[in-house]
Amino acid sequence: MGVVRQGVAGARRVVVKVGSSSLTTAAGGLDADRVDALVDVLVKQEDRQIVLVSSGAIAAGLAPLGFARRPSDLARQQAAASVGQGLLLARYTASFARYGRRVGQVLLTSDDTSRRAHYRNAYRTLDQLLELGAVPVVNENDTVATDEIRFGDNDRLAALVAHLVRADLLVLLSDVDGLYDGDPRKPGTRRIEEVAGPEDLVGVEIGKAGKSGVGTGGMVTKVEAASIATEAGIPVVLTSAGHAGEALAGAPTGTFFHATGRRSAGRLLWLAHASVPRGAVVLDDGAVRAVTERGSSLLPAGITAVEGEFTAGEPIELRDGAGQAVARGLVNFDAREIPQLIGRSTHELARELGPAYEREVVHRDDLVLMRA
Repeated sequence: MGVVRQGVAGARRVVVKVGSSSLTTAAGGLDADRVDALVDVLVKQEDRQIVLVSSGAIAAGLAPLGFARRPSDLARQQAAASVGQGLLLARYTASFARYGRRVGQVLLTSDDTSRRAHYRNAYRTLDQLLELGAVPVVNENDTVATDEIRFGDNDRLAALVAHLVRADLLVLLSDVDGLYDGDPRKPGTRRIEEVAGPEDLVGVEIGKAGKSGVGTGGMVTKVEAASIATEAGIPVVLTSAGHAGEALAGAPTGTFFHATGRRSAGRLLWLAHASVPRGAVVLDDGAVRAVTERGSSLLPAGITAVEGEFTAGEPIELRDGAGQAVARGLVNFDAREIPQLIGRSTHELARELGPAYEREVVHRDDLVLMRA
């Protein structure tokens, strides 16, 4: 295990995600001592660039707004986030300032990072903050995100941010000290020290959101986040906030998820894992083969039907004749335009409708295949 964790200790750019339950009191307010304890650990990583993905905005806003518990409706969650995000950043700003360190707030929605220009801008902002010695504090932009463009949990957001900034390591901090093979509160369960691949999780009972009531995640979302990161070539350590220092030092704490895939640049991971399709187009067999086997763009000639209401630039599913999603991509036309394009060549469409129609419905650079 010591040899494996040396790769962790050598990671230079690290994304650290901390959950609401590790930052707040039972009443819902921020716990200054807990925040300071986390910051004390992070500032000791002097030879590293740290990106902090922090939950806690909604939880921090509960008490000031008089909410006894996390509201279930989106509007009140957004109101709590609006109040709490300022409190959260102020707390981090003050805590890091004890060491002369600055923080920079970065709020994201999935829409910000599925689109090419937005993805590049998000990368440049985070990279510049790191190069300037600031600590980016990243959170979902809960105050404006709709159900359709929400990540849903910051574990998945952290995995995608790790990919975005080309991190060497992702550390997920929670109120549990690792992944167990059952309910950790029950006798006889054991902590899983290493996960080399999905086969190591077969038969493992993974729990949902915790009992604190201030977060949205649970062990399910953490394992899913670990899967996203490791498939993108980024190893993951999952442990409790109290063991953050040991985890970053490479000690055998928590659960270590080995990288299983190759590192890659680009935003297609976001398109696959962060976008919510607004509709779909159905492909004929030839178009399915062209997209899935030859890496081709989707042309109008290969479409047989369109479903849903969407506008150009939004994510849609590409489905085969049986209704199975084979790919996801950013569409170049509104849904209402596509029926007149179905089954026709781009040259024919350009002659009849103008040169703007001599283009792909989904370009291959904006398309990601879905796993069967």
